[in-house]
Amino acid sequence: MSDEYRIDAVAAGKGGVGKTTLAYEVAYQTGAVLVDLDWDKGGATRAWGYRTEDRVRSPLIEALESGGKKIPRFMDGKGSRPDLLAGHEDFGLIQPTPEKMADLLETWAKAWGRDIVVDTHPGGVPSTMGAMAASRSILVPSLFEKKPMEGLEGLLEQLGTTYPMLIIPNRVKGVVPDNYMQWLTRLSRDYQAPVIQYIEDFTWIPRRTLLRAISSEPIPKRAEDFVSQVAAVVEEMKKR
Repeated sequence: MSDEYRIDAVAAGKGGVGKTTLAYEVAYQTGAVLVDLDWDKGGATRAWGYRTEDRVRSPLIEALESGGKKIPRFMDGKGSRPDLLAGHEDFGLIQPTPEKMADLLETWAKAWGRDIVVDTHPGGVPSTMGAMAASRSILVPSLFEKKPMEGLEGLLEQLGTTYPMLIIPNRVKGVVPDNYMQWLTRLSRDYQAPVIQYIEDFTWIPRRTLLRAISSEPIPKRAEDFVSQVAAVVEEMKKR
């Protein structure tokens, strides 16, 4: 874990819980480089506007193929998007061991002179485990629904209490049923994973077509609450 530059990860036991949107906005608000290690299409890289099919080279893949000797170049977000080290569909086939992934992230942060936010692939795959090992905090969004809560519990069971996990209830709709609140309270207590902030259900977010971060100026009126809730997540994250 780097003492000079922060590395923070966003992780989830399963997909579809808002992990990528959270990583995108946290990276933007903190001025960190967003490193996309989620090789599924529809992630941060495509949301940024990068299409791997239109590119001959992948800085991420080339860095791995060099054995870590080559420092990848990230792309400039031009003030409206986070700076990005783009992901690639082939990453899942050649992802390094957890130990190597952690070392690479620490090396890149130092070489860039920048903090990093990592958008990880769902579940406990090697690259995700490495990103979490290198991180000062691990943001774990979850929904108050059966399968996402089971995914959260599975991730916490796999990691135990040794990782600095922070739970963010996401897409919260009105009053949360007691059984889900009790479930979350138990998981938070048993795995020493604080619940730091909730984010409401903003139904317009999945329909957005703009590439810019929601947190970038000018912030539309309807986005103000979302931006402030992400800012609260960032504030709690920085205390770790």
